[in-house]
Parts: sequence; C-alpha cells; structure tokens
Amino acid sequence: MITDKLLRVSEDQAVTTTAVSTNTVDLGIAQDIGQGTDLTMNFAVTTAFAGGTSIAFEVISSAAADLSSPTVISSSAAIPLASLTLGKNVAVAMSPNIGSKGQRYLGARYTVVGTMSAGKVTADVVTNIQDGKKFYASGFAVV
Repeated sequence: MITDKLLRVSEDQAVTTTAVSTNTVDLGIAQDIGQGTDLTMNFAVTTAFAGGTSIAFEVISSAAADLSSPTVISSSAAIPLASLTLGKNVAVAMSPNIGSKGQRYLGARYTVVGTMSAGKVTADVVTNIQDGKKFYASGFAVV
C-alpha cells in the first residue's frame, strides 16, 4: 500500500464521539482522483479503542471544507469495539462516482455508538491494501 500525504484525511485522530475527519481532499484541485482506478479508504487504528460499543467508518463528500452536511459515498458496517485493536485496518471501497456528486471536499466520518474513552485512527485514500497477513509454508527450495 502506497500512501500520499495529500490523500490523508485523518492522521492519528482521536475519535471518542461521532466526528468528521480533521483533513479533507480538495476535489477542486485533485479533480482526477482515481480516474479509472478502484479506490479504497483505509482506516488504520493507531490506538486501540476502549469504552464504547462500535464504530462505522464512512467515506463522505461535502460542498463545505468543514464537511458539514455531508453525502455518504460508502461505509463499513458497524464494527464491534473488540475488533478495533491496535494495528487493525478497515478498508472501505469508494464509489467511482465521486466527481458526479458535485461536491468539492472528500473526507471521512466516524459514527460512534457509545462513549469511547480511547482510540485513534489514520485514514488514507489508496489504490490497494497491503494486509501484511500472508503466510506461506516453509521447507521449499528455490532453484
């Protein structure tokens, strides 16, 4: 997975209540974001969550830079708190129709159920996910 600072919408953002990402991607500048490419927003848990019930991760767009009155482009299901441990990655596929929404800013929203006492997320727009969980049998000789 290759990340780009200009496509990062949250960087180690504390999420204790429902909130939008601290950063946005300005589609007025990045007009051809992912043109012809399948895009994904990767939500990486950088501090384990505690205290709440679940979180849904959403990819949103808005006409306003503060992401007020957003349109949901795609989202994950509500993920139970027990699954949101340090290092967990949640990948949300993005609709290729981002530009057709007619909204200038792209970001993320975290919909929290319960009251979180801890938890941080970094969210990036990426073209592919590297899960790092590939294991291969040992004992093979390469000739």
